[in-house]
Amino acid sequence: MRTLGNSDLELTAIGVGAWAIGGGGWAFAWGQQDDNDSVAAIQAMVEKGVNWIDTAPVYGFGHSEEVVGRAIKGLAKKPYIFTKCARRWNDQGEIVKVIKRASVFEECENSLRRLGVDVIDLYQMHWPEPDEDIEEGWTAMADLQRQGKVRWIGVSNYSVAQLERAQAIAPVTSLQPPYSMISAEIATTILPYCQSHNIGTLVYSPMKAGLLTGAMTKDRAENLPADDWRRRNPAFQEPNLSRNLALVELLRQIAAPHGRTPGEVAVAWTLHHPAVTAAIVGVRSAKQVDGVIGALDFRLSDREFTMIEQYRLAHGI
Repeated sequence: MRTLGNSDLELTAIGVGAWAIGGGGWAFAWGQQDDNDSVAAIQAMVEKGVNWIDTAPVYGFGHSEEVVGRAIKGLAKKPYIFTKCARRWNDQGEIVKVIKRASVFEECENSLRRLGVDVIDLYQMHWPEPDEDIEEGWTAMADLQRQGKVRWIGVSNYSVAQLERAQAIAPVTSLQPPYSMISAEIATTILPYCQSHNIGTLVYSPMKAGLLTGAMTKDRAENLPADDWRRRNPAFQEPNLSRNLALVELLRQIAAPHGRTPGEVAVAWTLHHPAVTAAIVGVRSAKQVDGVIGALDFRLSDREFTMIEQYRLAHGI
């Protein structure tokens, strides 16, 4: 268990990521999704020991939060619920960037209703946009915490400079940045800052949106659904795709003696950094849970971590 920043939240090393379960039909969808599969996946993760779920209202325009609410309703032991604000949508299905005070308050109320909870354990500002409204938005977040609507407040996708602006108003409990062995840009700047300022770090896409799970193939990547955002992601396009899939073979070699999967090795790589509190792991069916749940306790040895780093350096990853 790991303590999240300045909070009293004791978290398992991985949490349930609910981005993909928002379903299809919006700009950053992962294709169509069966809600019953989503509920089963969430409940399976919790039953196997995962104690937190991360979602956001923009995932499926409220749908992900509703599915999470449905999944936790029947659980005897409730996991911590994390959600966000700062991304809304209009009647045309266009995503709107807003962190004005009134909007932050309204989003919080909407999330509480959709999730079916009385308080949100961690409320996060999804993106620092518009930049000029960061102070207004973060002040509203702090007020929500004082009112008891949310227990702790954090941010996502913030730079060090933006973290400092928020910190001047109220303590930042956590940062949620993208981090994987394919996208490790934050390792030398943002992660050390968070570590030195007691800001917890919940990394997202530790398996690079499914690329490092061991289940992705070139054929599958080339035939993703038309509304799957990964079709537009450079990591899923050549020449990067072949390079990234070759990396998975090294992860498979490291995983095999431990009876683990490439995806669990990928998650363990992110957890190897001392600044990382925990990793967000997305699942879309109960069947997928078996391929990632080992990341709860699997850790890389220093030798295994070095093997991966030498490979990344040699191949320009």
